[in-house]
Amino acid sequence: MRRSSVTGPVVVIGDTLLDRDVEGVVNRLCPDSPVPVLDETTYVDRPGGAGLAAVFAAAQGGEVALVTGLADDAGGARLSSLLAAAGVQLYALPLVGATPEKIRLRARGRVLLRHDRGGSPGEPGNPGEAVLRLIARASAVLVSDYGRGVARQPALRAALAATRAPVVWDPHPRGPAAVPGVHLLTPNESEARELAKLPPGASRLVTASRGAQTLRQRWRAGAVAVTLGGEGALLCHAGSTPLVVPAPASAEGDTCGAGDRFATAASLALARGALVSEAVQEAVAEASAYVAAGGVATALPQPVRAAPPTVVGHGGDRIGAAAAGAVVAEVRAAGGTVVATGGCFDLLHAGHVATLQAARQLGDCLVVCLNSDASVAGLKGPDRPVVSQGDRSRLLAALSCVDAVMIFDEPTPDAALSWLRPDIWVKGGDYATGGGDETLPEAEILGRWGGHTVLVPYLDGRSTTDMIAAARSGRQGGVPSAAGPGATVIRSTAEGAR
Repeated sequence: MRRSSVTGPVVVIGDTLLDRDVEGVVNRLCPDSPVPVLDETTYVDRPGGAGLAAVFAAAQGGEVALVTGLADDAGGARLSSLLAAAGVQLYALPLVGATPEKIRLRARGRVLLRHDRGGSPGEPGNPGEAVLRLIARASAVLVSDYGRGVARQPALRAALAATRAPVVWDPHPRGPAAVPGVHLLTPNESEARELAKLPPGASRLVTASRGAQTLRQRWRAGAVAVTLGGEGALLCHAGSTPLVVPAPASAEGDTCGAGDRFATAASLALARGALVSEAVQEAVAEASAYVAAGGVATALPQPVRAAPPTVVGHGGDRIGAAAAGAVVAEVRAAGGTVVATGGCFDLLHAGHVATLQAARQLGDCLVVCLNSDASVAGLKGPDRPVVSQGDRSRLLAALSCVDAVMIFDEPTPDAALSWLRPDIWVKGGDYATGGGDETLPEAEILGRWGGHTVLVPYLDGRSTTDMIAAARSGRQGGVPSAAGPGATVIRSTAEGAR
């Protein structure tokens, strides 16, 4: 296989869903209807659709970015945290409506029922300049279309038509035609038949061949690989004779995500400089091995499969992902400015309040991203926090300058920021004093949607760490510095969040 130096990210573009597998046991029938009753024992959340393809790509190493629509709701927040845990850079487009969810009810490894919710597809917003630059420097682009609108976005389609990177397009019957000139289309057999409008009755290989030839000519694609499940794939490219790529071994199992695995493997191979035929052979082998190994239940990295929900609510109409999403959606609808800040806020003191008040003055709402108890302990040690996340969130929500509080489990607020997409991220500190690198660590993430990071002064002499030390030693803590109670002296960002 020919290799090339991969210098840009692999970019996945498409519709992301929140998938949940609910496992349980069935021991009885419902008393009012002859249907089985599933007693839930556990559940697993994971990104679905384009999100699953991005997770598959990230698991192979290298830089992977996902451009997708994301709603302002708890499902969107959950997806942000799962994608961040998998190492995917998220470039979220604002999405009207609810996050689509697919829930599979399972017992003894078999699916009893699938429950879909999320309503009709929303219309994703326009991509920013950061997204367009991302596509321009990609080493390969995978369009994972699930028929919910992202692949129709005009600015994205123009960028895809202009990129020099190989483009793999995984189509959906409810989605748009691929942009002209893509390197590879990857429909499955039923999708090829429906998209090409072929009558039933022909043999499997004949249907796949006719569908591939029709789509290649109609959409002016370089090649079409029709996946055939356990029989491999049929590749139609230049020339009249298709190439049949058989699966290395027949395997039975959960095929959920096999198409995404195939398209991802082909995209990664093309990014490395493979020929299309080589990429399809590699994709068939990868998808076959994926199904044989147990499918999505065993293929995802452990942090994504087992991570508990990371955005937690504790009651009250200003706490939790739903509250934050409602506030942000209302402000955006009115054309306002969304401001966010974050930290541990253990032992809330006057320094914290001054920073929060200054942040609120910069826009039309302020959302506080609060480190959970687990996150604080990981950052500051097993003796912290002193105050639980439930009490910390209630204290913050009680402040008139705070509009909503959402809690996150990760060491950094990156996932929360990717979901909230604030216009301004505020920190208190001395980054702007000329004493070294003045770029906030969150600046790159904010730049994905055109947001900005700013600093506000921090009241000197207020430190949670000092207050805890003073309390433990029996001294009076939290005493303002000699600068006086009215001084506003800039302190470091690390101090400001404690």
